[in-house]
Amino acid sequence: MDFFVKDETSKLKSVIIGIANSSGGIPELNDLYDPKSIKNLITGNYPLEKDMIKELENFCNALKKYGIKVYRPDLIKDCNQIFVRDIGFVIDNFFFKSNILPDRANEFKGIESILKKFSGQAVVIPEEVHLEGGDLICHDNYIFVGYYNKNDYSNLFTARTNNKALEFLKDFFPNKTIKGFHLNKSLNNPLENILHLDCCLQIVGNDKAIIYPQAFTNEEDYQWLVSFFGISNIFEISNNEMYEMTSNVLSINSNIVVSQPIFERLNTWLESKDLIVEKVDLSEISKQEGLFRCTSLPLIRT
Repeated sequence: MDFFVKDETSKLKSVIIGIANSSGGIPELNDLYDPKSIKNLITGNYPLEKDMIKELENFCNALKKYGIKVYRPDLIKDCNQIFVRDIGFVIDNFFFKSNILPDRANEFKGIESILKKFSGQAVVIPEEVHLEGGDLICHDNYIFVGYYNKNDYSNLFTARTNNKALEFLKDFFPNKTIKGFHLNKSLNNPLENILHLDCCLQIVGNDKAIIYPQAFTNEEDYQWLVSFFGISNIFEISNNEMYEMTSNVLSINSNIVVSQPIFERLNTWLESKDLIVEKVDLSEISKQEGLFRCTSLPLIRT
């Protein structure tokens, strides 16, 4: 089997879904890497392992119902292995190993045995290039990249992808169009932090997009998206909907989208566009600032 992913909505055939087993229990404050997790820990709402395990099992079962091959990482004791999108991604026939936060580097070991089942080419990203899977969205010949390049980059654990990622992708895929989007970041306010591009942008169907307009540092980036997709094909989400991860859905194919039951406004819009909504509850998972796309790593879309 070869890796193959060229977009967000082709038919999903094989995917890795994260696991919450032995995820380390309730963490210490200084062990967390995003403001939403920090907020939920401080307020006593941090998710329980048993609840997250159940939610991810339900997610897997929903995908298997459509004949999708679901892989799960090998267990690493006391390690949070929920958000597999961060640790790697596939573009065309290439699997890219992300340069993630050093304290999370161990997570990759959990998927190595899965990757060995595939014959596509594995690429190690240069050390100076920071690029996580959540900051990358493929759309045929376009690659959208969320990044941050202000002077305080090294002080922000919420800044996961740098501008060197843009140059790396341009060199690696000279025949594709690489479009960068500078994202707003915050260490302590989850209502102002855009952790990854998929927290503010997602493509559904063949030509539609879910967008949080205030995510982008540069207004012209949002206007570019409006021009690209057309305003009638865009579902704009509010600040609170961004906080609830409303853009972080996963397409099974160009007709079916996995979404939260509580996303009533989005789900109604999707159905009005003749898309089928497969509803799965990941409310506890979302307390760690991730949802369907963050917990999934597609290996083959056809």
